[in-house]
Order: sequence, then structure tokens, then C-alpha cells
Amino acid sequence: MSSEHPNYNQQDFLTNELRISLELQLLQQIIDNSSDAVFVTDKFGKVIVANFGTARFMGHTAEDLIGMNVKDLVKEGSYDWSPTAKAIETRSVVSGNVRNNCGVQFMATSKPLLDEKGEIIMIITNARDKDLIDQYIAALEKERTTAKRYKNAVEYLSDVDLENKEPVAESPQMRQIIKTSNIIARTDSTVMLIGETGTGKEVIARHIHRNSLRSKEPFIPVNCAAIPHELLESEFFGYVRGAFTGANPQGKPGLFEIADKGTLFLDEIAELPLAMQSKLLRVLESSEVQRLGGTNIYYANVRFIAATNRDLKAMISQNLFRSDLYYRLNVIPINLPPLKERPEDILALAHKFLKELNRKYALKKIFSTQATQAFLNYSWPGNVRELRNVIERLLITSTGDILNFMDDSLVSNKKRLESEDGEILIAYQGTLKSVIKVVEKNYINQMLAECGGRVGEAARRLGIHRTILYRKRNNDC
Repeated sequence: MSSEHPNYNQQDFLTNELRISLELQLLQQIIDNSSDAVFVTDKFGKVIVANFGTARFMGHTAEDLIGMNVKDLVKEGSYDWSPTAKAIETRSVVSGNVRNNCGVQFMATSKPLLDEKGEIIMIITNARDKDLIDQYIAALEKERTTAKRYKNAVEYLSDVDLENKEPVAESPQMRQIIKTSNIIARTDSTVMLIGETGTGKEVIARHIHRNSLRSKEPFIPVNCAAIPHELLESEFFGYVRGAFTGANPQGKPGLFEIADKGTLFLDEIAELPLAMQSKLLRVLESSEVQRLGGTNIYYANVRFIAATNRDLKAMISQNLFRSDLYYRLNVIPINLPPLKERPEDILALAHKFLKELNRKYALKKIFSTQATQAFLNYSWPGNVRELRNVIERLLITSTGDILNFMDDSLVSNKKRLESEDGEILIAYQGTLKSVIKVVEKNYINQMLAECGGRVGEAARRLGIHRTILYRKRNNDC
């Protein structure tokens, strides 16, 4: 009888040996292609596996390392201490920074592998270049900072009207302003918006931001007149924890930090006190921001858009506004004309607001002819803001679906007669030429109203060229 196992033969032995050899080769290839230094020792600290990363760190070839003891490697100065030896001594996981004889630091972790009795079988060590780890940490910190900045921006804007307000531009003046805005939007130049209160300066600022390379970053609007003077510096620059009594215990980022990579819109810039003007000027010139009570310097990558309804040059002569700040902000000035100087926009804006308010209140109200004519005849000292408020008041207080607004403040001073059915009639006076002029003006206004303020459509229906309609509107027909 043969002494061999009945299921055993030499071919099976060679097959198993080949399989094991191939598996070991594959495992070695995997270890060698790791970006980390990986090596394994027995329970006495003798190296039994080492990859190319370990060899580079130790200053030996992988073949030379096999059979060497970690204690000997420390003695010869290959590295300053051995987490592997420490793991054997403590029978626990050991991590720390290890420096080789060239001064390169690695972050190493040695983990003992134990058997069922708790005895050490081997120690597995992996290490990575500390500079690379520091880069990872810096990248993670940058991501956290960015996420925190967006969180702060969302919190800051939680009470701000974020409705997508596209500017209305039916008038030649506004068409030119939009054209200019589209050109400068692609740059980082500072913009100064100048115009009366309510002319839509923030709408233009948002339009510039939306069409800029910063459109995916925060747009932070700041009303400089609404922040108490004693809080201006902490609001703009932020503060570290414990900076002053009553401060947020976690500290607070300033507006410059929140707007980083985005656009900071400084409305009513003329209301900043001189002390704050000088601090703003420094940020504009150096981009350096330091929180109150802090020592770290931040670099704010911010595009500035300022706005004012005051004569800054007159304020400079009165020593109320810094001339250097004025010239730093007034790189690209844009003057927004009052609403009364761009009548083509009045009805377009009125219909836009009516549509928005109808949607908001689930209504279907429309303007009467008298209402639209009243809009066109009124001077609108409060500009676009007043127009919207008037329409909202009219829509809410009107009982019917047709808005017949005959408020004396909006109706011209022509004589009015009332017919039996309540319709308002105009009693014309003067020469035939003057009456024809009034009738022509009223008809043009009526057509503009029917066309929702669209000049091109109104000109087509009137049978005249668009430029003639502009001229008649600008010359009061």
C-alpha cells in the first residue's frame, strides 16, 4: 500500500505552490505600487516585507531591508526612532512623526497583529510623507472655510429679498446702461452707481454680478446707513472670540470675509464716517483684512460696487468724504436717470410689478386706461420704488379686477368731467394745435399701456418707426 495520501499527488502540490507564489507576487506588486511606505516585521522587529516607498525613506533597497531589524536601522541612523519597536513593547497601535537621515518627516503608524492567545504574530507599519499630509489638512481646512463662508453668506442673506430682479430697459438710457453693465461685468473693476433714491441701483449691481465671472459666488448687499457707527468695524471686519464684551463667543466673520470671491455692494456709501472710510480704503488697496482682536491676516478677493444718491464731490469739498476713497471707488461711474426722464420704462415696470403682485396674491387684476395715463403723467419723485409701492397699494385696496386709480396726486391738472356711468372724461381747452398734441400724447400713452410698455410693439401698431416714437415721447409729442 502506498504511504501517500489517496487524494495527494505531485501535480496538486506544484499547482498549489504556483498559486501561492503568484498570489505573493501580486501582493508584492500591490504593496510596491502604494504611495505609502509599507513594511512588515516579525514579533522581534525583523523586516520580512518592504515596498519601494519604505526603501526610499530608509535609504536602502527593498531587498537589503529584508532580514534587518528595526533597532539596527535606528542605531545606524536610518531614522530617529521606531514606531514598530514601540508597538512591540506596548503591544498596541503606535503613531507619530519619524524623521530620516535626510531630514524628511513621515507620519507612521505601526499596528501589532495578535494571535488567539494574544501573542504578537507580526507588526504592520505604514507611513506617508508629512508634507503631503499637511497639504491634505490644508486642503480640508480650505474646504471647511469655504463651506463656512457660504453658510455665513446664507445666514446673512436670510432676511434679504433674493428675488431674481432683471432690470427693465425699454428706454434708450436704460438700454445703454445695460449695454455698459454687460461689458464691465466681465472685469473686476470697481463700479460707482449714482442716482436718486429708488432708481434701481441695487438691481443694476445684481445684474453686473450675475453676468460676471463671480456669478456663482456670494453677492452681499450692505446698506451703510443702516449699520450703527459703533458696529461698523466689527460688521465689516468681524472679530475673534472674546474680542469684546457681548461678542459672539464663537467669534464672527466680517462682510469682507463673507463676500470673498464674490461681490460686495456698498449702498449709501456716503453715509460711512471718515474713520471707516480710511479702513475701507486700506482694504481696497491691499485686500488685507484682520478681525478685531485677531492676529491673522486674511486676503479678501472681493469685487466692490458702491452706490450713492449724494454729490460726493461736494462732500469732499466739505471734508465729509475722502477724495482718495472717492477716486478709488469711482473707477467706472454709471449714472441712473430718474424714472421721470425715462417714461418708456414706466409702463413696462408697472406691468412687471402688477404681474409679480398678481402672482403673489393669486389675483388677476389689470390696469384701466385712466390708471396707465395717470402713471405716465406723474413725475415719480420716489422713482421705481414709489411706482411699485403705489401699484401694490392700488392692487390691495381695489375691490374690482380693473384698477381705476384716480388719486389726485397722480392725475394731471387737466379738467375732469364724470359721465353718468362714472367714466372720467377730459374737457380739452386751448387751440386746435394744442388739443391735437394732447390727443396724440394720450393715444400714444394708451397704445404703450396696451403693449405693456414695449416700445417696438407700440410703434408697429401706431404705424411709425421706433425712433419717431422715442422722439415724440421725449418731446411730449
